[in-house]
Amino acid sequence: MLGLLLLVLALVIGAIVLVRLAGRYQEQDPMEERLFQYLAEGRTVRSIEEFELQQPFTERVLIPIARRVGEILSRFTPQKALLATEQDLVRAGLRGKIDPTLFLAIRFFLAITFLFLGLMLGRMAASPTFRRLTLVLGVGFGLLGYYLPMLWLRSRINRRKKVIQKALPDVLDLLSIAVEAGLTFDGAIQQVVERWDNEVSVEFGRVLREMQLGKSRRDALRDLAQRIDLPELTSFVAAVIQAEQLGVGLTKILRIQADGMRLKRRQRAEEEARKAPIKMLFPLAFLIMPALFIVLLGPAVFILMKSALGSIFGF
Repeated sequence: MLGLLLLVLALVIGAIVLVRLAGRYQEQDPMEERLFQYLAEGRTVRSIEEFELQQPFTERVLIPIARRVGEILSRFTPQKALLATEQDLVRAGLRGKIDPTLFLAIRFFLAITFLFLGLMLGRMAASPTFRRLTLVLGVGFGLLGYYLPMLWLRSRINRRKKVIQKALPDVLDLLSIAVEAGLTFDGAIQQVVERWDNEVSVEFGRVLREMQLGKSRRDALRDLAQRIDLPELTSFVAAVIQAEQLGVGLTKILRIQADGMRLKRRQRAEEEARKAPIKMLFPLAFLIMPALFIVLLGPAVFILMKSALGSIFGF
């Protein structure tokens, strides 16, 4: 009797399993359906190895090696320095393109390259003095190669700040117009993202994505000010946060901020215009004036030389 019950139970379980398997095989897998559709279009399925071989040599070989070297170097680098490098990369607009470990590897490889270049130049120098200073020359070139990426990064940060600084008044005008038209502040930011294609729209787009992921508007705006590190933008963010806390309308705040930024932009332009004559002094004195003297005084010099030589040699 017990054996019969076990046999019936096994048959029932087997039937249930067969029914489930049949239902699973009857339902076509979405991935399989997509694969059949892909093949029906006449396309070829490539393996991961083939896909990787089609990538450029830099992405296949050089960048992975550099990342590995950067990971090794990061173990001996203070965490504070890595965080500072990461902040500089974000401020330069290189987030997602270059990470701190890759940037550290680039600095290391450039330092080694410039070091060998300096040693080679010292060895190839004709003067014995330079040959004695081969090691010093190599170390100097190595330090130059190590700090050259940082100089490039600082220059990129400054250029990006100037672009954002120049575009901010117009962006705030658009924000104020959108708020006056009845949009919320988030909707006004969305208008900036959709209508503009510059560094400000990219940063505001990130603010919107952070708020959609659950971050509060206050924290998202503070992170924006910290990423860009621009006094005008920091003042704007502080004014918006204060208006939100006090329940003040944003339209007037945005107008005041836009007018203030536009005034500062005009003052910076006037300051640059006042500096222009001083900057033009060097090329004027060392490039234009010598050529002008040659054109004006050249014929007179030749005439004087001819008369002097004629009086001396009698011709």
